[in-house]
Amino acid sequence: MPKVSIIIPAYNAEATILETIDSVLKQTFTDFEILVINDGSQDKTPALVEAISDPRLQIITYPNGGVGVARNRGIALAKGEFIAFLDADDLWTTDKLEKQYDALQESPEAGVAYSWTCFMDVDGTATPPTFHPSPRYEWTGNVYERLLVQDFIHSGSNTLIRREAIASAGEFDSTCASCEDWDYWLRVAANWSFVVVPRYQILYRRMPGSMSSKVEVMKREALIAMEKAYQAAPPELQPLKILTLTNFHKYCAELYLQRSDDINAVREAGKHLRLAIFMQPKMIGDRTTQKIAVKLLIKMLLPKSIANHLLQFIRKPLGMSDPRLLS
Repeated sequence: MPKVSIIIPAYNAEATILETIDSVLKQTFTDFEILVINDGSQDKTPALVEAISDPRLQIITYPNGGVGVARNRGIALAKGEFIAFLDADDLWTTDKLEKQYDALQESPEAGVAYSWTCFMDVDGTATPPTFHPSPRYEWTGNVYERLLVQDFIHSGSNTLIRREAIASAGEFDSTCASCEDWDYWLRVAANWSFVVVPRYQILYRRMPGSMSSKVEVMKREALIAMEKAYQAAPPELQPLKILTLTNFHKYCAELYLQRSDDINAVREAGKHLRLAIFMQPKMIGDRTTQKIAVKLLIKMLLPKSIANHLLQFIRKPLGMSDPRLLS
């Protein structure tokens, strides 16, 4: 039996699936199986995967059900002692599985290992992607309260989870159109401790297109997930809800500024930033809030070309040669 089962939900992923699988096949930890759950793709995804010659890889086709359903189907088929999820457009550094597996071996009480994430901007096939680091969270042990305030895991491609922790949390909520990851990590964190691998190992791809509609779906689903989370939270943690909402509005403001130059998106960013400050006035002194405010002013007051040039200095992207990505 393989030590690790890697579940990759794939829907119309022909543009990225080969690169994603290649990042798995290059892992320094090799005792794994790869379960590509073809979620009713209408493109060349199945043919591309079937052409890969590796006995550890198999593709299973189902009617389209969404990411949560695909992950649940993968869990039902997985044979590994540990389970990892990887979205079909994300990448891992070569040592991702090795370091997370070692972390769980060193902390047998922990149910989940997670790492740091870099966000990939994809500007076309001729332009190499740039990488923007997430904050370096190092919370370990009982992270439930921290996770309730903010989803520091960042994506479904991050964690390595013991099978016992998966069993205690149950299935992904298939009714969630977004934020199903955060909902799941919270359910796991209610019963299990977490351990961090302090390295950038997850490369999360930000795909272009239909930004406004995607953000609107995310916002709606995040608020639903938030209500669900606080219904399950103990009474002593209920006062944290205002901080969770504040972080939500800051995240929305940042997302609008990152993903669009449209004036309506800039206005939405301003609205969410004002809501965050209204809910928590002390946030004005927070460095992240100040950075968002500077970006907002640049986009509001300067021509697009000049604004984008200035924002490159603020974002300080990491290249693939950065030792934190390659080590």
